[in-house]
Amino acid sequence: MAIYAIGAYYDKDVSQDFINNKIAGPGWGLTEAPELHQFVRSLKVGDIVYIKSAPPSSLDIIVKAIGVIVDDEVVTTSTVVSSGRNIKWLVTETFRISKPKEKNNVRLNTMYEEFHPTMQKAVLDKIFESLI
Repeated sequence: MAIYAIGAYYDKDVSQDFINNKIAGPGWGLTEAPELHQFVRSLKVGDIVYIKSAPPSSLDIIVKAIGVIVDDEVVTTSTVVSSGRNIKWLVTETFRISKPKEKNNVRLNTMYEEFHPTMQKAVLDKIFESLI
């Protein structure tokens, strides 16, 4: 199990579309972003994903939802994303986490594995709170 961050701004915020359609993935096609399509294919059942926004001017990372990959299907027929994964969204209320101090800032990337322990703990804490 790993934790991944996924951006949802493709000319407009599509976070709610991700939630409503129980999916997440890139908005670009295979020829435009082959690395993101490979990234989506590499996700495993049980991996945690969170929809994030990390504007450079903000001191916070905005988390819009947290979910879990539910199967090994790579969806290519969605009208929301060009290639995606089926997600069970566990937390759908927006909350903020202070941007951690870090040397390798990946926050502006569309998708990345979350390695920062502060971010991992905040995401897991929110999931555990939702189970109570």
